[in-house]
Amino acid sequence: MSDTTSSAAPLTALDAIAQHVNATTAQSDAITRACESASEYGVAVPDAMTGSFLTAMMTLASARRDGHPAAVIASPAAGVVGLHLAAGLADDGVLTCIDPELEHQSLAKQAFRDAGIRPNRQRFLPSSPVEVMDRLAPDSYDLVYLDVDPSMILAAQEKAWPLLRAGGVLIIPGALLDGTVEDDSRTDRDTVAARMADQQLLELEGATVVRLPIAAGATVLLKK
Repeated sequence: MSDTTSSAAPLTALDAIAQHVNATTAQSDAITRACESASEYGVAVPDAMTGSFLTAMMTLASARRDGHPAAVIASPAAGVVGLHLAAGLADDGVLTCIDPELEHQSLAKQAFRDAGIRPNRQRFLPSSPVEVMDRLAPDSYDLVYLDVDPSMILAAQEKAWPLLRAGGVLIIPGALLDGTVEDDSRTDRDTVAARMADQQLLELEGATVVRLPIAAGATVLLKK
């Protein structure tokens, strides 16, 4: 009898690194529970590697401020993202969470309660990011996490950019659509929108632009 067993395709170096980092990165019980709850609602969450990056960016960005660091999270996964950011915030740091779905905000509130984050360190705005960010104080935030549909990247970035202080960080997860923006044969609406956003963000004045192979291809903008 012939052997019909086929071997799995070997991991790329990038995939192997991600697999190792995710497997060896410790996460708190609160983050684990928040990830499980999000999964039950079909909400995609950052992996451990991306979470560590968020904590590091929040730590570096908030260190530039004398006190009261602040972050904005526009994402259905605000609970998990917020816990990673909170790990890099000082005790007086505040998280502002934006999402139109009340279920998503309820998940975030429970995640924050489980982690012992005080109510005065969190606020929730049940609205679309593009509609509500105009109400936030400009030049007052150290980090903005902007998880939006590809068609909304440029509009949301335009609203978020004035909120950041000099040295602040804007993180756009999934901006590169797992690399499909490089495939010229892809002409669907999302890919075209992401490709256009990528081109325009690279030319943004007053920004240092970094693109990373995490979070399905993240674009990170550092405000000069």
